[in-house]
Amino acid sequence: MKSEEQLARGLAALGLDLPPAAQDKLLAFAALLGKWNKVYNLTALRDEEQVVSHHLLDSLAVLPQLGAAKRLADIGSGGGLPGIPLAIVRPDLQVALVETSQKKSAFQQQTKIELGLANVSVYCTRVEIWQPAEKFDAVISRAFSDLAEFVRLSGHLLAEGGALLAMKGVHPYEEIAQLPAGWRVAEVTPLQVPGVEGARHLVRVKREP
Repeated sequence: MKSEEQLARGLAALGLDLPPAAQDKLLAFAALLGKWNKVYNLTALRDEEQVVSHHLLDSLAVLPQLGAAKRLADIGSGGGLPGIPLAIVRPDLQVALVETSQKKSAFQQQTKIELGLANVSVYCTRVEIWQPAEKFDAVISRAFSDLAEFVRLSGHLLAEGGALLAMKGVHPYEEIAQLPAGWRVAEVTPLQVPGVEGARHLVRVKREP
Protein backbone atom coordinates (compact mmCIF):
# COMPACT_ATOMS: atom_id res chain seq x y z
CA MET A 1 0.00 0.00 0.00
CA LYS A 2 1.28 3.47 -0.85
CA SER A 3 2.11 5.76 2.06
CA GLU A 4 -0.53 8.28 0.90
CA GLU A 5 -3.27 5.66 0.97
CA GLN A 6 -2.07 4.18 4.26
CA LEU A 7 -2.05 7.61 5.90
CA ALA A 8 -5.50 8.52 4.54
CA ARG A 9 -6.98 5.22 5.78
CA GLY A 10 -5.29 5.61 9.16
CA LEU A 11 -6.56 9.15 9.61
CA ALA A 12 -10.08 8.01 8.75
CA ALA A 13 -9.80 5.21 11.34
CA LEU A 14 -8.70 7.79 13.93
CA GLY A 15 -11.64 10.01 12.99
CA LEU A 16 -9.33 12.82 11.86
CA ASP A 17 -10.34 14.91 8.85
CA LEU A 18 -7.18 16.70 7.70
CA PRO A 19 -6.82 18.96 4.67
CA PRO A 20 -4.67 17.61 1.81
CA ALA A 21 -1.92 20.16 2.56
CA ALA A 22 -1.51 18.78 6.09
CA GLN A 23 -1.41 15.20 4.79
CA ASP A 24 1.25 16.21 2.26
CA LYS A 25 3.35 17.78 5.03
CA LEU A 26 3.05 14.66 7.18
CA LEU A 27 4.33 12.53 4.28
CA ALA A 28 7.11 15.05 3.61
CA PHE A 29 8.12 14.75 7.27
CA ALA A 30 8.15 10.93 6.97
CA ALA A 31 10.38 11.24 3.89
CA LEU A 32 12.79 13.56 5.73
CA LEU A 33 12.88 11.14 8.65
CA GLY A 34 13.78 8.30 6.27
CA LYS A 35 16.45 10.35 4.50
CA TRP A 36 18.18 11.55 7.69
CA ASN A 37 17.79 8.19 9.37
CA LYS A 38 20.32 6.65 7.00
CA VAL A 39 23.02 8.87 8.50
CA TYR A 40 21.84 9.92 11.96
CA ASN A 41 19.96 6.85 13.26
CA LEU A 42 16.94 8.86 14.41
CA THR A 43 14.66 5.83 14.72
CA ALA A 44 15.01 2.04 14.66
CA LEU A 45 12.19 1.80 12.11
CA ARG A 46 13.25 1.66 8.47
CA ASP A 47 10.09 0.33 6.82
CA GLU A 48 7.94 3.06 5.20
CA GLU A 49 4.67 1.48 6.32
CA GLN A 50 5.88 1.29 9.91
CA VAL A 51 6.98 4.93 9.81
CA VAL A 52 3.41 5.90 8.86
CA SER A 53 1.75 3.66 11.46
CA HIS A 54 4.22 3.70 14.37
CA HIS A 55 5.33 7.32 14.02
CA LEU A 56 2.75 9.46 12.21
CA LEU A 57 -0.47 7.74 13.26
CA ASP A 58 0.82 6.89 16.74
CA SER A 59 1.64 10.58 17.28
CA LEU A 60 -1.70 11.78 15.94
CA ALA A 61 -3.71 9.33 18.06
CA VAL A 62 -3.22 11.70 21.02
CA LEU A 63 -4.56 14.75 19.15
CA PRO A 64 -8.08 14.66 20.68
CA GLN A 65 -6.49 14.54 24.16
CA LEU A 66 -4.80 17.93 23.65
CA GLY A 67 -8.14 19.69 23.85
CA ALA A 68 -7.79 23.48 23.78
CA ALA A 69 -4.06 23.49 24.67
CA LYS A 70 -2.20 26.34 23.00
CA ARG A 71 1.36 25.55 24.17
CA LEU A 72 2.88 22.06 24.10
CA ALA A 73 6.38 20.88 25.06
CA ASP A 74 7.62 17.57 23.62
CA ILE A 75 10.28 16.15 25.96
CA GLY A 76 12.99 13.81 24.66
CA SER A 77 11.57 14.53 21.24
CA GLY A 78 14.15 12.49 19.29
CA GLY A 79 13.10 12.58 15.66
CA GLY A 80 10.43 15.15 16.51
CA LEU A 81 7.80 12.69 17.70
CA PRO A 82 5.04 13.33 18.55
CA GLY A 83 5.70 17.09 18.42
CA ILE A 84 6.21 17.63 14.68
CA PRO A 85 3.14 15.69 13.46
CA LEU A 86 1.02 17.49 16.07
CA ALA A 87 2.44 20.86 14.99
CA ILE A 88 1.64 20.06 11.35
CA VAL A 89 -2.02 19.32 12.02
CA ARG A 90 -2.49 22.07 14.65
CA PRO A 91 -0.88 25.25 13.21
CA ASP A 92 -2.44 27.18 16.13
CA LEU A 93 -0.46 25.08 18.63
CA GLN A 94 2.95 26.37 19.73
CA VAL A 95 5.21 23.30 20.00
CA ALA A 96 8.59 23.26 21.76
CA LEU A 97 10.83 20.28 20.97
CA VAL A 98 13.31 19.52 23.77
CA GLU A 99 16.16 17.12 22.97
CA THR A 100 19.70 16.64 24.34
CA SER A 101 21.20 15.12 21.16
CA GLN A 102 22.68 17.76 18.85
CA LYS A 103 22.20 15.53 15.79
CA LYS A 104 18.52 15.00 16.53
CA SER A 105 18.02 18.71 17.28
CA ALA A 106 19.72 19.54 13.97
CA PHE A 107 17.22 17.27 12.19
CA GLN A 108 14.33 18.96 14.00
CA GLN A 109 15.60 22.41 13.03
CA GLN A 110 16.04 21.40 9.38
CA THR A 111 12.54 19.90 9.34
CA LYS A 112 11.10 23.11 10.80
CA ILE A 113 12.78 25.09 7.99
CA GLU A 114 11.96 22.72 5.11
CA LEU A 115 8.31 22.27 6.10
CA GLY A 116 7.81 25.92 7.10
CA LEU A 117 6.66 25.13 10.63
CA ALA A 118 6.50 28.59 12.19
CA ASN A 119 4.82 27.16 15.30
CA VAL A 120 7.78 24.89 16.19
CA SER A 121 10.74 25.85 18.40
CA VAL A 122 13.77 23.59 18.92
CA TYR A 123 15.76 23.48 22.19
CA CYS A 124 18.90 21.34 22.49
CA THR A 125 19.13 21.10 26.27
CA ARG A 126 18.42 18.94 29.30
CA VAL A 127 14.79 19.32 30.31
CA GLU A 128 15.51 19.55 34.04
CA ILE A 129 17.63 22.70 33.61
CA TRP A 130 15.43 24.32 30.93
CA GLN A 131 13.60 27.38 32.18
CA PRO A 132 11.32 28.70 29.41
CA ALA A 133 9.96 32.22 29.68
CA GLU A 134 6.39 30.89 29.46
CA LYS A 135 4.96 27.67 30.92
CA PHE A 136 3.00 25.05 28.96
CA ASP A 137 -0.61 23.83 28.93
CA ALA A 138 0.64 20.32 28.21
CA VAL A 139 3.99 18.53 28.35
CA ILE A 140 4.16 15.27 26.39
CA SER A 141 6.66 12.42 26.23
CA ARG A 142 6.84 9.29 24.12
CA ALA A 143 8.99 6.55 25.67
CA PHE A 144 11.05 9.19 27.48
CA SER A 145 11.16 7.72 31.00
CA ASP A 146 8.95 6.24 33.70
CA LEU A 147 6.18 8.43 35.13
CA ALA A 148 7.99 9.37 38.36
CA GLU A 149 11.06 10.50 36.42
CA PHE A 150 8.91 12.36 33.89
CA VAL A 151 7.25 14.28 36.74
CA ARG A 152 10.57 14.99 38.46
CA LEU A 153 12.28 16.30 35.33
CA SER A 154 9.39 18.07 33.61
CA GLY A 155 6.87 19.13 36.24
CA HIS A 156 8.32 22.65 36.49
CA LEU A 157 7.30 23.34 32.88
CA LEU A 158 3.55 23.16 33.51
CA ALA A 159 1.31 26.20 33.63
CA GLU A 160 -1.46 26.40 36.22
CA GLY A 161 -3.94 23.61 35.50
CA GLY A 162 -1.66 22.02 32.90
CA ALA A 163 -1.07 18.30 32.45
CA LEU A 164 1.81 15.93 31.79
CA LEU A 165 0.90 13.49 29.00
CA ALA A 166 2.86 10.22 28.93
CA MET A 167 2.49 7.99 25.86
CA LYS A 168 2.78 4.37 27.04
CA GLY A 169 2.29 0.83 25.81
CA VAL A 170 0.54 -1.39 28.35
CA HIS A 171 -1.32 0.24 31.25
CA PRO A 172 1.55 1.29 33.59
CA TYR A 173 0.05 0.25 36.95
CA GLU A 174 3.41 -0.02 38.72
CA GLU A 175 4.64 3.34 37.44
CA ILE A 176 1.41 5.01 38.56
CA ALA A 177 1.89 3.56 42.05
CA GLN A 178 5.36 5.17 42.19
CA LEU A 179 4.20 8.73 41.42
CA PRO A 180 5.70 11.26 43.85
CA ALA A 181 3.58 13.08 46.43
CA GLY A 182 1.65 16.05 45.10
CA TRP A 183 0.83 14.41 41.76
CA ARG A 184 -2.10 12.26 40.63
CA VAL A 185 -3.26 10.44 37.53
CA ALA A 186 -6.27 12.31 36.18
CA GLU A 187 -6.99 9.84 33.38
CA VAL A 188 -5.62 6.85 31.48
CA THR A 189 -6.94 6.73 27.92
CA PRO A 190 -6.58 3.58 25.77
CA LEU A 191 -5.50 4.45 22.22
CA GLN A 192 -6.27 2.46 19.09
CA VAL A 193 -3.56 3.13 16.51
CA PRO A 194 -4.18 1.76 12.98
CA GLY A 195 -1.40 -0.66 12.01
CA VAL A 196 0.09 -0.84 15.50
CA GLU A 197 -0.36 -4.11 17.36
CA GLY A 198 -0.29 -4.19 21.14
CA ALA A 199 -1.69 -1.86 23.77
CA ARG A 200 -1.25 1.92 23.66
CA HIS A 201 -2.29 4.29 26.44
CA LEU A 202 -2.04 8.00 27.20
CA VAL A 203 -1.57 8.79 30.89
CA ARG A 204 -2.61 12.29 32.03
CA VAL A 205 -0.83 13.40 35.21
CA LYS A 206 -1.73 16.58 37.12
CA ARG A 207 -0.72 18.30 40.32
CA GLU A 208 -2.87 17.58 43.34
CA PRO A 209 -5.25 20.51 43.81
